[in-house]
Amino acid sequence: MALVASRLRQPRRWWRATTHTSGESSRAATHAGRHDDPMSRSAQDLNRQQTPRARICMPTMRSLSREAFQSGLYEAQDVLADTADVDLIDLQAGWGFRFRDRWQRRLLFRGVSPRLAAMNPGLQRARLTRDYDLFIAVCQNLWDLLYINAIDGWKERCKISVCWLGEVWAADIPACRDLLRGLRRFDHVFVNSQGTVGLLSDVLGRKCHLLPTGTDTLRFSPFPNPPDRSIDVYGIGRRWEGVHRALLRAVSERQLFYIYDSYQGMAKMELTDYRQHRDLFANMAKRSKYFLVSPGKMNRPEETRGQVEIGYRYFEGAAAGTVMIGQTADCEAFRALFPWPDAVVEMRPDGSDALDVLADLDSNPTRVSAISRRNAAESLLRHDWIHRWKRLFQLSGVEPSPGMTAREKHLKRLAEAALLTA
Repeated sequence: MALVASRLRQPRRWWRATTHTSGESSRAATHAGRHDDPMSRSAQDLNRQQTPRARICMPTMRSLSREAFQSGLYEAQDVLADTADVDLIDLQAGWGFRFRDRWQRRLLFRGVSPRLAAMNPGLQRARLTRDYDLFIAVCQNLWDLLYINAIDGWKERCKISVCWLGEVWAADIPACRDLLRGLRRFDHVFVNSQGTVGLLSDVLGRKCHLLPTGTDTLRFSPFPNPPDRSIDVYGIGRRWEGVHRALLRAVSERQLFYIYDSYQGMAKMELTDYRQHRDLFANMAKRSKYFLVSPGKMNRPEETRGQVEIGYRYFEGAAAGTVMIGQTADCEAFRALFPWPDAVVEMRPDGSDALDVLADLDSNPTRVSAISRRNAAESLLRHDWIHRWKRLFQLSGVEPSPGMTAREKHLKRLAEAALLTA
């Protein structure tokens, strides 16, 4: 087994897990960065000589899952890889992976054998051949922990290990106790959901940390050159049907331009390119005046069991400088992360006041402009992925890289400009 590496934009390094008969690492000559420019083998050799050894190792599931709901976390990985010395381990499916992965999950869910949680679900094996200061496993959910089993030597080769979990609901934990044992391998565990932190800490017998989601605010921000907001209302993902029907009535009367999902299961749709997907989403959001938001899985009470959490839409809508309309997430995390006035303009879920709320906002363009600028500026100062990575580094006892510090300074300057823009 070996790793095939192809150079991305500096200082990022990209390792692709694959089989190799010689058992030695080889390097591909393809440049796989955001702009897909070819890089010659001689240029690669020169860059390898000039670039210091990466100190961060981070597996990525982007070749295994191209579903839309994963794209935000891939974006987070890209932000870190663009600002620090990172080796990305691109995990690859092996023979029979889909079948093995599906059945391994089913058997684990039924509690057939706890040993299944430590087995590789059919991925090509990857072996680390160098030492790192930090190993970071970014997992959308607990099931993604199975993929870490395909990496040999990560615990021995990495001085500090961290797992950052995305969507984990407290109600899911009792059914996933075998998977949770895998978290004990990590020195630090972070989770996006405030309502899950306490229970997860109790189960593991040590403190876990809250690390909320974020966004690439440089991608979503309308500043420094704000475009025209030609879209009246933008809604993506889950929605309250009452609000949706009220907005459709307004559309039929030619009162507004409303963009919404016209199919089910958008989150699980397969993307051709997650970066293009994020760019398209961001470009539409920053051209929207109003943006619909609601708490995470607000229409799936059988899954949330009363737990209220902040969904991605709040961070994306605010970063794009929209006026967020809908419902705030009634939890302490939301109040701490969005403490400024009019972060969300409330609207009843049944849609009975939807058009009145929009009419009131339209009658006060000064208020709308102030909300827009404040949302964008506060996001640049608080909710970029780099703020999350710096917090993770701080709690893990690792110094941030110069690139991380430089990005944060740039965000501050952009936020100052946003507040001064009329």
